[in-house]
Amino acid sequence: MRLVLDTNVLVSALLFRGPASRLREYWRTGDVVLLISDATLAELARVLCYPKFRLGLREAESIVASEILPFSVRVEPARAPPACRDSDDDEFLWCARDGRADALMTGDPDLLALAPAWSGVRILSVAQVVAVLGEAGAG
Repeated sequence: MRLVLDTNVLVSALLFRGPASRLREYWRTGDVVLLISDATLAELARVLCYPKFRLGLREAESIVASEILPFSVRVEPARAPPACRDSDDDEFLWCARDGRADALMTGDPDLLALAPAWSGVRILSVAQVVAVLGEAGAG
């Protein structure tokens, strides 16, 4: 399954226990291919360095290098037209569209407002994706 995960979902999968953390096993086994763009990757690196996570720059870079890059495909999305009421979220939509994602996985209300789909890409919550992967026997 080709997925774009918004930053909050990726951070939850990487740093916390819970439903999102199950995704790590799916991408490690190849059941999920992460789609990233330069912009989504930069946002992840920036967010991982927030003081509340207590990660230094080297730790954040190490997490990205070991847990994201080996399991992802880089997408160079066209950056138009704007689609989301929060323009900061457009990059995730464009990455999903141009990367031919099966879904964009998010907990963001601005992105979820576009559900069930935008431009041919399903917009799903963490619970929905985990359920789909579980039904498919992935992981």
